[in-house]
Amino acid sequence: MNLVPYKRFAVELARASGELIRPFFGDLSLAVETKADASPVTRADRAAEEMLRDLIAQKFPWHGVVGEEFGEDRPDAEFVWVLDPIDGTKSFISGCPLFGTLIALKHLGRPVLGVIHQPVLGQLLIGDGSLSELNGRAVRVRECRRLADATLLTSDPLNPARHRNGAAFAAVAEEARVFRTWGDCYGYLLVASGFADIMCDPIVNPWDIQAILPIIRGAGGVVTDWHGGEPDNGDSLLAAHPLLHGRLVELLNP
Repeated sequence: MNLVPYKRFAVELARASGELIRPFFGDLSLAVETKADASPVTRADRAAEEMLRDLIAQKFPWHGVVGEEFGEDRPDAEFVWVLDPIDGTKSFISGCPLFGTLIALKHLGRPVLGVIHQPVLGQLLIGDGSLSELNGRAVRVRECRRLADATLLTSDPLNPARHRNGAAFAAVAEEARVFRTWGDCYGYLLVASGFADIMCDPIVNPWDIQAILPIIRGAGGVVTDWHGGEPDNGDSLLAAHPLLHGRLVELLNP
């Protein structure tokens, strides 16, 4: 399948959403609502997803769309776009630029294209499972064989204990050379581009997953769920260099 036209369109989507989101960043007057799942949402989240849906409908009216804010439209179509307009809304509303827009394209149920766009820092990472590029430059996960040499990232340091084995995660974090919460989609951008070694989320939503998979794999990394299984329809993510990933699965699931 020729992904070139879809890649071009995905970049157009990312750029357009970034133009909309950027003026809201750092605006202390931006109203924040709390959704039923206790997560925050703003006018920027909703407006960005609405715009993305409109652009997709104009370009590919036969494609399906799944988004965080407005649900599913033809989720069983041959091509389905999966959208998270602002992944990391807690960072966004706090004036912290560790957020981004996630855009994925699925073909026959399989994610074939993923985008992470950080509009404030001007970073656009796109991957197709074979190649990942950050602002047009090919990137690779960096080789890391030992946890003691690794930079470990997660979105919320309390979530491993809430949803998985907290003691096992604490032991992994203690052994890592660096442990930080540079999380949400930005953590996966750092791993794919070689600035960090491990990104893990013990709990994620479906729209958080799809874009990450072709990006990490395109950068030469391994991405699974928390237990080392297929992550497509899972509820967790673990991304790392192939030399480190298997050992992490063992340590996190004793």
